[in-house]
Amino acid sequence: MQAVAIKEMASLDVIKGAIAARMDTATFVSWIAPLDFQIVDSVLVLGAQNQFAADVVNAGHAQTLRAVAAEYGLELNICVANAQRKVAPIKSSAIANDNNTQSYSPAPVVKNESVGAAFDSFVVCEENIFVVEACKKIAMGAVAFAPLFVHGAAGCGKTLLMECVRGASNGRVVMMTGGQFVAEFARSVKDHAVFAFKDYCRNCDTFILDDVQALGGKKATMTEFLQLVMDLRAAGKNVVLTANTMPSNLTGFDRHAQSLMASGLVVDVANPNNHVKSVLLRRSGVSAEVAEELAGRIANDGHLISGVAKKIQAYSELMGTTVDMNVASRLLADTLEKSKTPMSMVRAMCEKLGVSYEAICGNGRSRNLTMARQMMMAVLKGATSLSLSEIGNYVGGRDHATVLYSIKQIEKQKQTDLVLSAQIAQMINECK
Repeated sequence: MQAVAIKEMASLDVIKGAIAARMDTATFVSWIAPLDFQIVDSVLVLGAQNQFAADVVNAGHAQTLRAVAAEYGLELNICVANAQRKVAPIKSSAIANDNNTQSYSPAPVVKNESVGAAFDSFVVCEENIFVVEACKKIAMGAVAFAPLFVHGAAGCGKTLLMECVRGASNGRVVMMTGGQFVAEFARSVKDHAVFAFKDYCRNCDTFILDDVQALGGKKATMTEFLQLVMDLRAAGKNVVLTANTMPSNLTGFDRHAQSLMASGLVVDVANPNNHVKSVLLRRSGVSAEVAEELAGRIANDGHLISGVAKKIQAYSELMGTTVDMNVASRLLADTLEKSKTPMSMVRAMCEKLGVSYEAICGNGRSRNLTMARQMMMAVLKGATSLSLSEIGNYVGGRDHATVLYSIKQIEKQKQTDLVLSAQIAQMINECK
């Protein structure tokens, strides 16, 4: 009896190897490896953890699996484990719920009389009215423009906006960061709980993934993520994604992934302007006059502004006094900007456009990189009194002729591209 069991186990290992050789690694790891393999009366029986998994395997991989089974003189049966046959449960039933019990708990249902109430913490400027209204619409229920893709530089308020969506939504919301999604998927594969993870992500009304760029270059995770987005959208669920740049500029994502993320509504979040910074500082307890003056000397970074507000509030509470401009100048000496340098302008534009400074100064000639480099030259020309040669030095030592050509190209495109024209104008104002 033991010899028969050993022989059957060896046969199953050989069959698994044959199946793995016929499909890509990501698909095999995600869908086939977690199945429970058995040979029952000359039938290769593959037990899935739930009906959803069984349907996916039947629809997408049955032909390949049947062909491999036939090579070994076996028929094929794909079913739910324990539903149509006597199959031992997939090892450790606790692991099936592992993603819920150890890492994540179902988000509580939040019912607000007013969706706007959850968005009070987000200070809206004119540039961000559109993206805030889109997020409010998502929070109110299913929308036709899913997935909603929100992009912007670090510190512009993307995560806070996602928290507002989660707080205002009436249904179940699953919210993860890109890093958490990668880690949870990898752990589910290791613990043979892939289907539990899939169920957890799909059992929601709104799925939010913050900082999707963390998935770049991770093929197996990317395959699972794209399938998740398509399944949720087909089921009429809301999908909200955030990143530090627009879909077409994401690195480590193939064209299919970029096009899927751009297939819904793509909107950007503008960095905090002086009005937003002033409001946030007034909330920390400083006077309107001090807030206005500080706002003009703090970088347009929401994380930095939050840190400044907490520092002012802590000082007031600990010292028992209000913060005037003299105290603020001393307290925030390491934070307040003295003046903007061309180098700081270029680095700020790199962050805004989602490219690295090293790439701008390098020899790369991709379309996105060339466009970003030309935009920076045009902005430096409009915001500073630098000569063309000096501008070229700040973007990798480009010569006078290259800078002149780049600026002319941007000026030509601005005549027909109103979005580009507005973006250039905004960047020039931020650099002045």
